[in-house]
Amino acid sequence: MLLKKYILIGLGLAAFSFQTNAQVNPKEKLWQTLKAIQGNYVDSLTDETLVNAAIAGMMRELDPHSRYFSHEEAGQMQEAMKGNFAGIGIQFMMEHDSLYITQIVSGGPAEKAGLKAGDRILAIDKAPVTGTDNFAIMKKIRGEKGSPVSLQVLRKMDGAKFTTEIIRDVVADRSIRSAYMITDKVGYISLHIFSETTRTEMDNALILLKEQGMKSLILDLQGNGGGYVQAAIGVADEFLPKDKLVFYSVGKDKGKDYYYTGGFGNFMEGNLVVLIDQSTASASEILTGALQDWDRAVIVGRRSFGKGLMQRPIPVFDGSVLELTGARYYTPSGRSIQKPYHGSSYNDNVQTRFASGELTNAHVIHFPDSLKYTTLVNKRTVYGGGGIMPDRFIPIDTIEYNGWLQDVAEQNLAGKITFDYLDSNRAALLSSYHDFKAFNKQYNVPEYLVQEVVGAAEKAGLPLHLNSKDRIISLLSLEIKGQLASQLFAGNDYYLQVLNSDNGSIREALQLLEQPDRFAQQLKPTATKKEKK
Repeated sequence: MLLKKYILIGLGLAAFSFQTNAQVNPKEKLWQTLKAIQGNYVDSLTDETLVNAAIAGMMRELDPHSRYFSHEEAGQMQEAMKGNFAGIGIQFMMEHDSLYITQIVSGGPAEKAGLKAGDRILAIDKAPVTGTDNFAIMKKIRGEKGSPVSLQVLRKMDGAKFTTEIIRDVVADRSIRSAYMITDKVGYISLHIFSETTRTEMDNALILLKEQGMKSLILDLQGNGGGYVQAAIGVADEFLPKDKLVFYSVGKDKGKDYYYTGGFGNFMEGNLVVLIDQSTASASEILTGALQDWDRAVIVGRRSFGKGLMQRPIPVFDGSVLELTGARYYTPSGRSIQKPYHGSSYNDNVQTRFASGELTNAHVIHFPDSLKYTTLVNKRTVYGGGGIMPDRFIPIDTIEYNGWLQDVAEQNLAGKITFDYLDSNRAALLSSYHDFKAFNKQYNVPEYLVQEVVGAAEKAGLPLHLNSKDRIISLLSLEIKGQLASQLFAGNDYYLQVLNSDNGSIREALQLLEQPDRFAQQLKPTATKKEKK
């Protein structure tokens, strides 16, 4: 029996050896492999499964930003980038096996129907929501514009239970998280994605802030991973005069395409600070690079991610999409900011930069002379070869990124306790603080609430050690206050406004904008070695 087994193996190897001598067309080879697996593999696999696996294998040979999206994934991506969807305009969470509304989108169908933050949704179209996951709930709530959805609601504040029918409508999925006056003369805009609606949102935000007295602006791109490049050009247009180069791209044929401003902006004058960090990427880097190269803004923060590749969606007949890198982009001064992408740590941005010391010390980063460029107006030295290097470096808050705080956030321990507290005290809080401004100025998180989170963390196996304990407690208290603000008051992203009060990059930006001489000094030409002597 053993001899027969070896003979069979030998015959198989001989057949394999014979086949490899033949000249096979690569496409034919792929087809033969597909049929061989279907005919001989021990388990049954569909054509679609095998084809998707083959596509995934091909994509692994390309750069990290070339991706394949199934039909369903492509639809979700397109919806996100359009900046709107048909729904009722709520944010929600599942807690204690119940569905709670945490926020109402201003002007949306839910607000018009009288729903409020804190309401429990007991049933959707008569089907109980108990035990349903968030994705399934979202699919039930969203639908065709103009279609009705019936909700059974319990309002704990007055004990009322009622059923309401809401007509779904287009709900804005904002690319601007928050826009407000941070001082009497300094405005603040946080932009978290570049979508189809970004330019319109920026127009409206800038006009509103100027009406409130804005003379200088902080544009926050921290954590902005990019989006539509056309939207980045539109935002650059808000700040740069007509016919200024925003970037140029170089494709497979080595030809160059140039992209310029149109000169229709709302903030052509006035000092501008742009905030970036290690997660600022792609379209955000296009915008930041253009503003830095034209000496239009002071860039504050940490070196950006380093994505200088442009993707183009290629539709496949079944509705899936191949998003392929079709060109490399360059800033107006000629910088490529794409970092090397060979190796397993490409996306592990924070950990690798932490390990190198870069996030806490700018002097760890060294650029060869070949990566030095000069800005187009003031001839300052800037750098290419892997992200945008800020003009003013701000080290990362290592306590904010403390492992304990990250673990508490991952398990949503603060969120659960904050929600229970708010569920019992919503009416009293709204009676004491009629708007966010009063709440932000006067409210202090009770010490017992913070300690309740600390106790819950200890029960979950996350004891709080003494190192930097006071600072960690302070940040935890700020997190709780931010969550309370976001659920108490509709409108702006009040969670972000609360957290901004303890952001090092924002503090530096304010100091620059409140000291015009220091701001101007930052944009002066870089002195040569001879001049420094």
